[in-house]
Amino acid sequence: MARKKDYDYFDMLANGVSYACSAAEMLCEDLQHFNPEKLPQHMEEMHKIEHSADLSKHDMLEKLLKEFITSIDREDISELADVIDDVTDSLEDVLLRMYMYNIPNVRQEALQFASIIAQCCKEMKILMEEFPNFRKSRKLRESIIEINRLEEEGDKLFTEAMHTLYAGSVNPIEIMTWTSLYEQLEHCCDLCEDVADVVERVILTNS
Repeated sequence: MARKKDYDYFDMLANGVSYACSAAEMLCEDLQHFNPEKLPQHMEEMHKIEHSADLSKHDMLEKLLKEFITSIDREDISELADVIDDVTDSLEDVLLRMYMYNIPNVRQEALQFASIIAQCCKEMKILMEEFPNFRKSRKLRESIIEINRLEEEGDKLFTEAMHTLYAGSVNPIEIMTWTSLYEQLEHCCDLCEDVADVVERVILTNS
């Protein structure tokens, strides 16, 4: 009798990052060509990506419950699946907040944030594609360092964006709404770094 093929968790984790990449690309596109009237349509498209990511994660976790032996610890696989999914969720939240706050136009710093997040997601994709070779890969370390660098770039942008907002605006509603949006955009960067941090810990504990 042929042996049942093992479930490829590495591949499924990389697939989860693909959803985050799609969400990040959509956010960039929406902000670059921002049209408040099209936000409901874009939110629906973004939600389809987020929902597909959720279904993929739940499918993987269901298989994980039945798996006897896994290539890395079950807890590590589960944690990685969660933090990757959190990235996609947080990107959807950006558009939701823009709609709730009835944002009429996009500030330049938001475009810069979207670009950084998209770069983080692309680097996460490289990271997860290389992850199966974690015991001997040098590229993993390079990707982790790059994601950390991008997250630091996001921190600096957040500081400058907040300074520009509070120094230049006298509209309290604009200050309140963009403070919330900048915090959410920075949170997206932080979550990308969380993915890199979990991968780094897995490497250390399994090497």
